[in-house]
Amino acid sequence: MAHSMFDLSGKVAVVSGAAQGLGQATAIAVAEHGSDVVLVDRNLEGANVTAEIIRELGRKVLVADSNVSDPDAISELFDRVDSEFGRVDFLGNIAGDGCLSKPEDLSIEDLHRVFQNLVIGRFAMCQQAGRRMLKQGKGSIMNIGSLASSTALGRGHIAYSMAMGAVLQMTRELSTEWSYRGVRVNCVTPAQVTNPSLVSRMEQDPNLESQFLSGIPAGRMGTPKDIKGLAVLLASDESEWITGAIIPMDGGNMAMNAGGTPGHSNGPIQSF
Repeated sequence: MAHSMFDLSGKVAVVSGAAQGLGQATAIAVAEHGSDVVLVDRNLEGANVTAEIIRELGRKVLVADSNVSDPDAISELFDRVDSEFGRVDFLGNIAGDGCLSKPEDLSIEDLHRVFQNLVIGRFAMCQQAGRRMLKQGKGSIMNIGSLASSTALGRGHIAYSMAMGAVLQMTRELSTEWSYRGVRVNCVTPAQVTNPSLVSRMEQDPNLESQFLSGIPAGRMGTPKDIKGLAVLLASDESEWITGAIIPMDGGNMAMNAGGTPGHSNGPIQSF
């Protein structure tokens, strides 16, 4: 039975990027505390794995392979949510792709694509969820940003950092517009969280992990489960006076040195 302090029973959460990583951990966390969940991911196989875990908890699940960079697809997704659940209480706005390129080589086409994925798509998710939450008079949105929302990382992150900076400011603006109407909007900004692609890059570059760890006072990389407590807190009524907040999830990285690395490496561009 869910702990009464963070009981999400009767709530409906929409979580993008739910097939793995932070999205999967978020979806499982809110389900563990009583919420039904809409799982959104182009990786249907992975999303269905997440769905089975949540069904075993006794929660209702809807799986959708909607393209969350396409506003029309997002509108159709929320029409399905209306039909299946009739409400939205929490949005975990997590999915989105970037790209790596030196600033002098970045094509405008790739810049547009990154902004479509990380800014336009995320705004459309907020807008669709927000409209429904505003009608209810209550709801919570958790955007996922990055260290790159607030600080320059180098390493070819120019497009990603520009877009993530926009996500942070979008969070503040939406919070300012909607909080007095009952809808809270916050942004979690992770440092390096392990995932299959990052593990692969660290295996290829034996110096990369130590480079990351040198900026993390906690002494370890992040893992997807590190989002679970934050997700449950922000989804619950226990955080009803937390809005417009930018919440680092970074093992102390921002407090130490803001996360950037100088561009003196002669090696290939590395993503975090």
